[in-house]
Amino acid sequence: MKSIFIDCNDQLAPVWASVIRADDPVIDVNRTPFAREELPRVIGGYDIAIDDHSYMPTELVAHCPQLKHIVFLGTGPASYMNVGEINARGIKVHIIKGYGDTAVAEHAIALMVSAARDVARMDRDIRAGTWTPQEGVQLRGKTLGVIGIGGIGREVARIGAGMGMEVIGWNRTRHADVTVSQVELDELLVRADVVSMNLTLGDETRGFLSATHIARMKKGAIFINTARGALVDEAALLAALASGHIRHAGLDVFHAEPLKADHPLTKMPNVTLTAHAGFRTLEASMTLLRRAIDIVKTLV
Repeated sequence: MKSIFIDCNDQLAPVWASVIRADDPVIDVNRTPFAREELPRVIGGYDIAIDDHSYMPTELVAHCPQLKHIVFLGTGPASYMNVGEINARGIKVHIIKGYGDTAVAEHAIALMVSAARDVARMDRDIRAGTWTPQEGVQLRGKTLGVIGIGGIGREVARIGAGMGMEVIGWNRTRHADVTVSQVELDELLVRADVVSMNLTLGDETRGFLSATHIARMKKGAIFINTARGALVDEAALLAALASGHIRHAGLDVFHAEPLKADHPLTKMPNVTLTAHAGFRTLEASMTLLRRAIDIVKTLV
């Protein structure tokens, strides 16, 4: 079976080279960026495609009859393809769990601290020649609400507790093996000074944090999302940021990526933005790519 890594960028290329082994199957590597509509040209003739974060619309995948497997580098392929439609075409979508729990959790905490102390805003101001010290929020003693207490959520909770925060959590299914105090979602939203979104995106969770949920959040709360943009009602989030109901948002993920420069979020001073980089550490990337190769080995 022929295999290709369809979107290996300059950052991942040396990591890929470091984890590939002599006994691994041959996997072609495409390092040339391509437009979305060029997808059939890139993966045509291949049985297996490793996808970092390229969009794979069903109507384009349909032009690749040889394709049988997509190995998505992460846990959220629903942001980049319609998994149900692709499965219906006889193509199996493989995901990789647990490779970057600590990396993403640390990024969520970094966004939380940056949001609490207006780090990004002061950085922008100083670079523009304006010296305006901002009054921040002390996090010790505050309540951290973790929505989704899987691997990443548990790491967020662990680090938050280590900072002296009271941690509460909610999960779609109640866990018996976690130390986080589990509460109902409404209680979490009302109590939390910081809300961290850590759910997996799927048909059941798309648009999960609705306008009603956002309205229930404590006034002046900080919102952190390192999971998926589509989990949140974007219009409601924008309105809550504009009104100050949400004090600050730290966002690593968006409804459409890359985020366009003219998007309303880029104009808001109380938003800290990063480029879907929560999982981008050398350690996590090495684990991720090695596991992808191991999946391919089981398929060829």
